[in-house]
Amino acid sequence: MQRALMSVALAALFLAGFAQPLPAQSSDAAIRQLLMDQQAAWNQGDIVAFMHGYDDSPQTTFMGKTIEHGYQKILERYQRNYASREAMGELAFSDLDVRMLGEDHAVVTGHFHLTRGQAGGGDAAGVFSLVFEKKPGGWKIILDHTSS
Repeated sequence: MQRALMSVALAALFLAGFAQPLPAQSSDAAIRQLLMDQQAAWNQGDIVAFMHGYDDSPQTTFMGKTIEHGYQKILERYQRNYASREAMGELAFSDLDVRMLGEDHAVVTGHFHLTRGQAGGGDAAGVFSLVFEKKPGGWKIILDHTSS
């Protein structure tokens, strides 16, 4: 009887090891996935879905030729500057470098390239740095500095 109970206990411990939850996606992988999701949304012509990567906050900041504060103003800027599929072109990110600044913040640097025809303004490329903050709903961009 004791041997049978020990066998059942060992089997339960063995099976419990397989029932452990999968480890959470690493911060680096989650941030990279967010950027790939943004790239896919852009390439589908969906600026609103692209903007899901940004924190919906009045403090979210975009720096380019000008400085825009606030999610809504950044969204309007994208909609104004990329008003057609031709202007949006095909987006590709490259040379991504994710550096963690503690558990809840990260900086990402990289390159972007827009492949566009003449009607869309021709190809465009540049570099960017993004500051991410881990929010209850996941990682979000709180500062975007993009230069062409």
